[in-house]
Amino acid sequence: MRIWIDLANSPHPLLFAPVGRRLRERGHELVLTARDNAQTVELAREHWPEVEVIGGESPAGRAAKAATLARRIEGLRRWAHAVAPDLALSHGSYAQIVAARALGVPAVTAMDYEYQPANHLAFRAATTIIMPQALPAAAVRRQGARRAKIVSFPGLKEHIQLLDFEPDEGVLDQLGLPGRNGHAKGGGQAAGETRLVVFRAPPARAIYHREENTLFLPLLERICARPGTWCVVLARHAEQREQLNGLGLSRLVVPEHAVDSRSLMYFSDAMVGAGGTMTREAALLGTRTFSIFGGRRPYVDVWLEREGRLRFLTGADQFPAELGHAPPPAESLARLRAEGERALEGFVEAVAGGLRRSRAGCSRSWAAA
Repeated sequence: MRIWIDLANSPHPLLFAPVGRRLRERGHELVLTARDNAQTVELAREHWPEVEVIGGESPAGRAAKAATLARRIEGLRRWAHAVAPDLALSHGSYAQIVAARALGVPAVTAMDYEYQPANHLAFRAATTIIMPQALPAAAVRRQGARRAKIVSFPGLKEHIQLLDFEPDEGVLDQLGLPGRNGHAKGGGQAAGETRLVVFRAPPARAIYHREENTLFLPLLERICARPGTWCVVLARHAEQREQLNGLGLSRLVVPEHAVDSRSLMYFSDAMVGAGGTMTREAALLGTRTFSIFGGRRPYVDVWLEREGRLRFLTGADQFPAELGHAPPPAESLARLRAEGERALEGFVEAVAGGLRRSRAGCSRSWAAA
């Protein structure tokens, strides 16, 4: 069958690379679209050079966001009408789900954040909803996720994203950062004195928009002021990079392009996340991980906290005064791969269930589109 995967955000290429490979091994054909948002297209083309780019970043303001979404829905609808997929697959791509619904194409969507308002639309329009077992079905029932639609898989989507991970210390050289031996290429610190803390910027386009996240800037400034400490901020947008570079903080690095963020987090002494996916990746890698996410805490993050892999911060002074300086043990990667394999099998089986449903009666009518 022809499966249409839509990549709407930066983590999606990392998730659907192993998922897509497994689906192809099962004999399915893949066709892909991507939204030109953050690093999505750059990462997508590493796996699928033929990916079709439709739509761009979401602008500020509700009216502008709605107009942009409507244009992307129509662009996806026209593209899919010509390609004629048998199934639409995404991780919360609302534009794809609506476009697929308009064409009568069954839509399988994954989701792990129960507080996303657009779930009301996605869950009602989708034919199958894939969720991690850490997210109880009751948490999304009010959003239109009927129990009969939900298929759960073990672990988190980040387990799948990390399945192919091989640490590459070259990312430290690429960014001019101190290596694990304590040698700082750019600052000349003595061996053993350097520390590396990685930040993921908040979802808001403006880092100084304190109504969105009151901890990000104070904590970044506090940690950058520590002697011998380097900070890398993985920004989401060009505006954030410009704002961060304008702060005048010493030992602050803001990459201009997509980097191997997982290797960077693996070799860091700590990771501070103001978002979701990278924070969970760091936690699963065994890096000391802290969340300053400004929204309501999702079930998957609370699960990681209970597992002892993640700590929430509510004040800048809660960040540890001292950090360890050793990479996670090698056996943690073996355990992570085993967990990732189980998660991948469960996820692909959920997609297969969506395919079976489509064969059983979710027929499409191209002539009516």
